[in-house]
Amino acid sequence: MIIPAIDLIDGQVVRLYQGDYGQQTTFDLSPLEQLQSYEAQGAKQLHLVDLTGAKDPAKRQTKLIAELAAGLNTPLQVGGGIRSVEQVEELLACGASRVVIGSLAVREPELVKSWFVRFGAEAICLALDVNINENGEKIVAVHGWQSGGGKTLESLVAEFAPVGLKHALVTDISRDGTMTGANNSLYQELATKFPEILWQASGGIATLADVAAVRDSGASGIIIGKALLTNQFSVKEAIECWPNA
Repeated sequence: MIIPAIDLIDGQVVRLYQGDYGQQTTFDLSPLEQLQSYEAQGAKQLHLVDLTGAKDPAKRQTKLIAELAAGLNTPLQVGGGIRSVEQVEELLACGASRVVIGSLAVREPELVKSWFVRFGAEAICLALDVNINENGEKIVAVHGWQSGGGKTLESLVAEFAPVGLKHALVTDISRDGTMTGANNSLYQELATKFPEILWQASGGIATLADVAAVRDSGASGIIIGKALLTNQFSVKEAIECWPNA
């Protein structure tokens, strides 16, 4: 399905280039109105990243996230530097339908696995952001993509399979924010190797042809941020290309 996304810093809609806070574009948009517009165009799932909370957990935008969730009828998937079970509980309590866990799944897998047991596999999505090296290894990055985690994507999937990993968002970091198209061979490989997982593709989407290519790769969904914010196409057009299941 089509999953429109926004990133927030201090209440403002932004985009970062390849996860770099120093390369930020700010959009003069109301976060709620933007998400409501995506909903009105037919989105059945929305995605939000709290970049302020990712950088500083003490400044997590929980109040705003609760206000956004309350103003929507569509499930809202939320991520951004989740580090504790209390933060997971807080986000679910304020209306998030699913919490996205990134770096912590690499650094503290046993802790994150306990959350799968506690909240259920439907409530947790792993964000596996990868740098693909010259040997073709998919090394999962941590700390907002500023460092490598030393673990491969496949090893993390194997680690979380026993607790029922169902949702995983995979970004090829080299494509993020570039609008040069997605790494479709990556999603095709993952969908073939791990058909039990619903793979969300992310990074590089610029055109409806890019959307169609991801659709044909076997991914279950596609996160679209910058292309929608810069009016490359609309949510309605994307859904016409790839109808929601």
